[in-house]
Amino acid sequence: MNIDFNSSFCLRIANLVLQEEAEKGLNSVLSPLSFQVLLSLVAAGSTGRTLEQFLLHLGSENVDNLKLLSSKLVALFSVRRDDTNLAAGPLISFTNGTWVDRYLGLRFTFQSMAEEVFKAQVKEVDFANKADEVRNEVNSWVESITGGLIKEILPLGSLNQDTALVLANALYFKGAWDRIFDTTRTRTMIFHLLNGEEVRVPFMTSRYNEKHLYWGNNEYKILQIPYQNGQDMRKFSMYFFLPGKTGGLQNLVQKFHSDPEFFSQDFDLREEELTEFWIPRFKFSYEFEASRTVKNLGLDLPFTNLAEFNEMVDPPCSNRLRISKIFHKSFIEVNEEGTEAAASTAATFVLFSATFPTASFRADHPFIFMVREDTSKVVVFTGAVLNPLEQMTSSS
Repeated sequence: MNIDFNSSFCLRIANLVLQEEAEKGLNSVLSPLSFQVLLSLVAAGSTGRTLEQFLLHLGSENVDNLKLLSSKLVALFSVRRDDTNLAAGPLISFTNGTWVDRYLGLRFTFQSMAEEVFKAQVKEVDFANKADEVRNEVNSWVESITGGLIKEILPLGSLNQDTALVLANALYFKGAWDRIFDTTRTRTMIFHLLNGEEVRVPFMTSRYNEKHLYWGNNEYKILQIPYQNGQDMRKFSMYFFLPGKTGGLQNLVQKFHSDPEFFSQDFDLREEELTEFWIPRFKFSYEFEASRTVKNLGLDLPFTNLAEFNEMVDPPCSNRLRISKIFHKSFIEVNEEGTEAAASTAATFVLFSATFPTASFRADHPFIFMVREDTSKVVVFTGAVLNPLEQMTSSS
């Protein structure tokens, strides 16, 4: 399987958010995957200069190519199974939704394409008279897809009679570590914050002499922890990127920001026995309204009166349609058993070594993480832990 589908634009969205929140000392987590599919869906309904701008930023030659790549990506993450045993592979639920005001006349061809290619729910609604009802409907839809982890993607007052189009997505991921941590070995230790303060946090560790996929230098270290996949052909892993210095997160964030493709590369990790191995437990959610970030990165026409959505609605209404808001909310929990995450993300070969281990991975200061499907290199989630005890972050 070879899907070159991590658009640099969506990775730049993630990196920019990570950078802005890290500067404020706040946790963050979001899904480049969700943004990629959602923006591609809207692009497929656009025409003219608006479509040209979408294609430029999403890295596609034409709309047919965009649809083809989107259908492959949606298929990769829409595998459903009745077995809920995590040993058979992570549980994933992924879907998208578009709500368009009914007075705009949604085109049947767009609705069919959205449902068939993107597996999306497309609905015409009455924002003018039932904005609160629509908000509750969207929130209930997201809550259902994410197993109750995200209860309110649209805040009170986010929709009104002037709303024309709302985009939402829901992604749920739950995976068990390939080698589950022993809870009896978990210890409460100090985690160093960027402001110099310290908090006491439960840290997980592995059994003595257990080897881990690792790479490191003086600047930063990388640790990969695979999830169980059973007979699932997809292979998911979580990656931890730890700065070499306690206060080195900003330099690492800047490195990623200057190279959006960093998360998509093949990491040269090797099985190593670590002298120290400690990962903090953490659980938090993050939410933000993404239109400002998207526009700041150059994709601005869809939000203006110059937007052209002739493939989505018929003229003359298509000349009055523009994106009003893009809401995104994510949740992630990492503990001894594995990872549970949501967004509105095999056999291990041991190399024999007779040398005394010198490498270590002690994540007792702010770090970056990523959940990735490794056969396609698709980044499902990425974020940063600034304080493992902080459970809710809302971008202002």
